[in-house]
Amino acid sequence: MTGIRDLARHLDISIGTVSRALNNRPGVNERTKTKVLKAAQELGYAPNQAGRSLRKGNTNVVGFVIENASEGMMQGDLFFIRVLDGMQSVLTEHGLSLVALMTPSGQEPEAYLRQIVARRFTDAIVLSATRREDRRISFLAEQNVPFATLGRSLTDGGQPWFDLDFEELIQDAMTRLVALGHRKIALALPKTDLNLRHILRESYADYLTSNGLSFDPRLIVETESGEDGGILLAQKLISMNPKPTAVIFTDPVLPFGLYRGLQDMGLTPGKDLSIIGIGTRLASLLSPNLTHYRFNLFELGARIAEALVERLDEGQDSVTRERVTFSLVEGQSIVKI
Repeated sequence: MTGIRDLARHLDISIGTVSRALNNRPGVNERTKTKVLKAAQELGYAPNQAGRSLRKGNTNVVGFVIENASEGMMQGDLFFIRVLDGMQSVLTEHGLSLVALMTPSGQEPEAYLRQIVARRFTDAIVLSATRREDRRISFLAEQNVPFATLGRSLTDGGQPWFDLDFEELIQDAMTRLVALGHRKIALALPKTDLNLRHILRESYADYLTSNGLSFDPRLIVETESGEDGGILLAQKLISMNPKPTAVIFTDPVLPFGLYRGLQDMGLTPGKDLSIIGIGTRLASLLSPNLTHYRFNLFELGARIAEALVERLDEGQDSVTRERVTFSLVEGQSIVKI
């Protein structure tokens, strides 16, 4: 029998597109939908095949653990809703439901996870907000709980993981800025213990070393998340002496505050400070247009769900680990100096 992954591979289109076509969801043109349905019939598509092992559990539920205090949560539904939508589009094919499990702000994340596992509330778990060293991963591996992670960690539980390709993003952003004459390039790091901050810092330092440029630790600027964090970041950058000519960021809400902070000081984004980083469709509201990177978050969610269900299939020993690439949206927020 043929599963959704086989269909996607056969048609050379994404799993998310195949899932939307099979479920008659919007976002797929009629020609593609017809092609998918025809292939499904010809190849003997069986939607329940990959999920049979998981459904031996008690709940038919996959839990997605989100931390209220994490950078991702501060980005709000701009990030997680698209990821969750992509996951559910695949899980539905296997008769599974997805629930978001919100870690209370005042509770230690591992303690909350232990409660979830003890209650047997879910048959499988997806962790987000991964740390450099993450005891939650070790715990789930020890408990033999099926799980995957959104993000990487030095702690390896043998689980599937997916992450944004932050290394390539830093490489691309630095290359563009250096080509425009920038040398004092600031890097905005989230003020958290997420592995993300370590990846960003190491990638930034590696680029400078590989290209014979000096590393100035003062240009590594810790920031709060969200719009308020962007306002504070603008104030920090402009008060530095010498001040940076460009900044790279990863929080898609941050530039709204960064733009506002610069404008409150009578400065123009792009002209007085070049700005580049991760954005969403809302970036089109900024003026001048933000030069930014976008990730297909729906597809990211679909890949996480597919890898998790595939992992749970009887006799399936493969572990999928991928860094998801980006697309660049050109704007006027980075300029030559």
